[in-house]
Amino acid sequence: MTKIYQQILNSKTKGEKLLAILLDPDKLAVENLSHLIQKINQSPATHILVGGSSFNGTHLDELIIELKSKINLPFLLFPGNPTQISGEADGILFLTLLSGRNPDYLIEHQVNAVPILNKTNLEVISTGYILVESGAETAVERVSQTKPLDRNNPNYVLQTAQAGAFIGNKLIYLEAGSGAQLCVPTEMITLVSQNIKIPLIVGGGIRSKKEIENSFNAGADMVVIGTAFENDINFFNS
Repeated sequence: MTKIYQQILNSKTKGEKLLAILLDPDKLAVENLSHLIQKINQSPATHILVGGSSFNGTHLDELIIELKSKINLPFLLFPGNPTQISGEADGILFLTLLSGRNPDYLIEHQVNAVPILNKTNLEVISTGYILVESGAETAVERVSQTKPLDRNNPNYVLQTAQAGAFIGNKLIYLEAGSGAQLCVPTEMITLVSQNIKIPLIVGGGIRSKKEIENSFNAGADMVVIGTAFENDINFFNS
C-alpha cells in the first residue's frame, strides 16, 4: 500500500484536489454511525480526519474500528493532545502549533506522544499547524491558550509557513478553527501555496461547497470540512 503522505504528494503533482471530513469523537457514539457512514461513502471525501481540541472519552479505538470497517478511505488522527492517539488509524498529523508560543503545543505534547506512537504502526506526518484569526475565539485558541495570526497580515503567515517548511514539516495546515466566523482568506491561501513546495491543507469556517471550491482554486491541496458536515449530514447533496 502506498503511504498516505506519498499519495498526497502524488496528488499535488497531478493537480488532484483532496477533501477530508473531520470527525470529532466527542460528538459520535459507536452505536449511531450507520447514517453517517452512508453519507460519507456518498460524498467526494478522499480522507477522514479524527480528532478535536479536547476529547475525554474512552471509545476512540472502537469508533475508528467501526468506521474503518465500512469506509475505505485513509484515516488520519488530528489530535489535540497525546490522549487522542489510536493505533487503529492509518496515520497521524503530528502537529506543531507554529502560530503560537505555548511550549506545550510546540514540543511538550509531541515528546509525550512518542512512547505511545512507538507502540503503533501509524504513519507519522509532520505538520506545521497555523491558526488564523477568524472573527471569533475558536476551540483551538481556547484550549491551546494561544492567539491566532492576523488575517490581515498574510506576509507574516507566509513567513510562519516557510519557517515550518524549513524546519522540516511535510505539510502546512492553515486553520481558521472550529466555529470560525470567517474562513482563511483566499488571498492568503494563494500567497502561501505559491511560496512553499510542500502540500497545503486549509480548514475551518468553510460552510458551503462554493467555499471549498474557492479554497481549491486559491491553491489548497486539501480542504477539510468539519462543523458544516456535522450540522448537515446532507451537506454534499444540497
